[in-house]
Amino acid sequence: MAQLSVEDLTDRFLDRVLRVPGYDTLPIPGSEIRRTGAASFDALIRGLQQADEGTDGSSARAERLAIATDVGVSRARAGIPIETLMTAIRLDFSVLWGELICIADDTDAPLLVRHASRVWDIVDSYAGQTQSTYTAELQRMHNEASSVRQGYVAALFGELSPAAETLSHIASELRIAETAPLCVAMAIGEEMAGLRVVVASAAHRDEEIFTHHLGDGLVAFWPCDDRPGSALQAATSQISHLRLGLVEFVQGIAKLPDAAHLARDLANLLTPQDSGALTMTIAWARLARVRLGAWGSAITADLDVGLSRCGVAERARLIEAVRAYLATGSIAASSDALFCHRNTLMNRLRRFADVTGIDVTVPQHAARLVVAWA
Repeated sequence: MAQLSVEDLTDRFLDRVLRVPGYDTLPIPGSEIRRTGAASFDALIRGLQQADEGTDGSSARAERLAIATDVGVSRARAGIPIETLMTAIRLDFSVLWGELICIADDTDAPLLVRHASRVWDIVDSYAGQTQSTYTAELQRMHNEASSVRQGYVAALFGELSPAAETLSHIASELRIAETAPLCVAMAIGEEMAGLRVVVASAAHRDEEIFTHHLGDGLVAFWPCDDRPGSALQAATSQISHLRLGLVEFVQGIAKLPDAAHLARDLANLLTPQDSGALTMTIAWARLARVRLGAWGSAITADLDVGLSRCGVAERARLIEAVRAYLATGSIAASSDALFCHRNTLMNRLRRFADVTGIDVTVPQHAARLVVAWA
């Protein structure tokens, strides 16, 4: 087992699964199939190793359940038939067993025979877990489609804002206090899959996260809950690690449409370097820069003109000094970070003010630079 390569197993699995009817037309991205395939093999190998060591395997079982939930939910949402999904999952056994046979030599034959059932049992257990979560997600999808409550959710995001009386009724139907603080997230494109998995996981703990398709994105909202260990607190933590826009506090359902649009704006600011959710705390400067740019405000024009009067080396030193100061707000900390004397740093900040008219020790001036350089 130590010689098994998750990458090699995943390559062999992909080569075969993409020929299975239902998967051959790629209803979901190939990168997603590779991701879950690799995670499945990693968990299966870990389960076999723990069983071989005589441990109870609880951590491996929990890992397989998490992956089974991920696969079951995403494949149900993608419209992959359950027969197709089960065929694909049971390929795990033949791929894994085939690789073990390739690695083994003739003297290992008795060992393989003795443990064949163990390999099958672990793969079959994982297949059963996936089937259960798939079936549960199908039922949840059916309930969403037929539920009157989903219609109330849709009304919150309609073109016309609901009247005050209607808002009170909707809040009552959703069992949310009308002015209760809410969290709002917006995922766009392929990032919606991760958000749906969290929504499904919360539902398995009897907590509802409301969702609604808004254009090309999926908006989700739920009551703020910071109680340690609660399902919604866990869901909020998981969502904060997804690549989406997140508004962490909205005062009441009347504010949901505005919050959803803000969450969308934040989601649209995601860059390849962002590994988690963008919030106002993280991305307010980016958002301000984009919106100022949309209004045609040249917030860096005079700054660029001033700096153009400096030579290349001086300009680089001045920008470096200002960025360090903006990051810390402290002369001492900034000079330490730049390995220079504090007087040297102060001289550079004064020089920057002379050539640009922006004194970064003045908060109002500093805020403009933070936005300009976001």
